[in-house]
Amino acid sequence: MLNKDSWILGVLVGLLLPAMVYALVILVLLPYGQVEGFTYAPRPRIPFLVAIIANLFPFRFYMVSKKYDRTGRGILLVTFLMIITYFSVF
Repeated sequence: MLNKDSWILGVLVGLLLPAMVYALVILVLLPYGQVEGFTYAPRPRIPFLVAIIANLFPFRFYMVSKKYDRTGRGILLVTFLMIITYFSVF
């Protein structure tokens, strides 16, 4: 399935990988938010930025190594939409 050159695959990879990275970063930072019995929710800004950066790796893999142009464009499209969301919401 990951060996296809399609926009849909690029969009799926561009959405699923950052979601998994965001959840992982939140889980890693969660224990650091508990101090003296108080629980602080981590600021979503930093984990969201790390999740956006995670899209660079599959983008480079599909564009340079595999030469799958459409899949890379799908990842890039989702990444740009996430960056626009990052600057408009946070």
